[in-house]
Amino acid sequence: MRHFGHISPTVRKDLFHQEPAEFTGDSPARILAAALGATLYSPATRPHLAADVRKQAARGVVSMVLCLEDSISDGDVTGAEENLVRQFAELDRTHGAEDADDPDARELPLLFVRVRTPEQIPDLARRLGGSVRRLAGFVLPKFDESRGIAFLEAVAQAEAASGLPRLYAMPVLETPELLHLETRVEALAGISRAVNKHRERVLALRLGVTDFCSAYGLRRTPDMTAYDVQIVAGVIADVVNVLSRADGTGFTVTGPVWEYFRSQQRLFKPQLRRSPFLEEGVEELRTALIEHDLDGLLREIELDRANGLLGKTCIHPAHVTPVHALSVVSHEEFSDAQDILRPERGGGGVMRSAYTNKMNEVKPHRAWAERTMLRAEVFGVAKEEVGFVDLLTAGLQV
Repeated sequence: MRHFGHISPTVRKDLFHQEPAEFTGDSPARILAAALGATLYSPATRPHLAADVRKQAARGVVSMVLCLEDSISDGDVTGAEENLVRQFAELDRTHGAEDADDPDARELPLLFVRVRTPEQIPDLARRLGGSVRRLAGFVLPKFDESRGIAFLEAVAQAEAASGLPRLYAMPVLETPELLHLETRVEALAGISRAVNKHRERVLALRLGVTDFCSAYGLRRTPDMTAYDVQIVAGVIADVVNVLSRADGTGFTVTGPVWEYFRSQQRLFKPQLRRSPFLEEGVEELRTALIEHDLDGLLREIELDRANGLLGKTCIHPAHVTPVHALSVVSHEEFSDAQDILRPERGGGGVMRSAYTNKMNEVKPHRAWAERTMLRAEVFGVAKEEVGFVDLLTAGLQV
């Protein structure tokens, strides 16, 4: 699979200076963590889940979470598990070894199951039988040190029993202890101990911002991002501080969910400038984004990256293409990163950027450049004249 693989090669050639690279579930963890992109959540109760997965793959989704936790009621868990087993069997049947030459067979998203308890993990892996090979791993809710160790050991147990080379885990950081100031330092230290003990299988850490808000009876409006809610912004900053350092000890941390997909009454002006859309002759696209409250999503995606997050939890297919379009590395970013990482500049120094609009300082900007080049590998590099509007338009036209 690859990002923007759902659009034609001709269109990709027109958009990209460097096209997104192909990857598979067997690619190195650092590649998969960066490539998660917009991870689309779906309740495991959906009766046509296998068809939904194939449909979203055709629209450019590369990672999905099939949820047995908060998205379904307590009384539906048993039926949801049974449905999940049936739907995986259907996916395995339609994308089996006999279809190895079918492009669709190579384009199933990375599939994760969000469970409620550690005990569900080996039980589900066993019940999936041969179709467990379609499973990339598990999402672990309300993760803290004590509960997290049990979850991670259950993933290791399921991996060993299934004979798979790897089942990944994605812990969700969302407990009150992490939110509350008096317990946050120890909670973060405990999470760090747990995930470092199982570092080889922790693909990424996810933020449960809805649960953070719930602890204080808060809910952000579509006019505001998670970073406008100061209690939430403080937690995000501390999670990145402890768990996502660029010194080789950090993990990929993904952005919080955007809850809105229909127009709401507004108090503030739209957050999208008109000129980029006018230049491309697609002002109606700007209108549509604003009508669906996606201008707030676009701002939050930019703030996610500015604050050290990569990828995003999504609950609606309309959110996927904006996340991916804003994840593409611009030609200017790529040029700066290349200059900073040139071998002959290993000793440091400072230089004017190739775009002659900023200073590139080799040593302080090296970690940024390395992260940018990893993002360039999985999301591609736009051509010099190609902007976000072009990428978004191309993705939405499929």
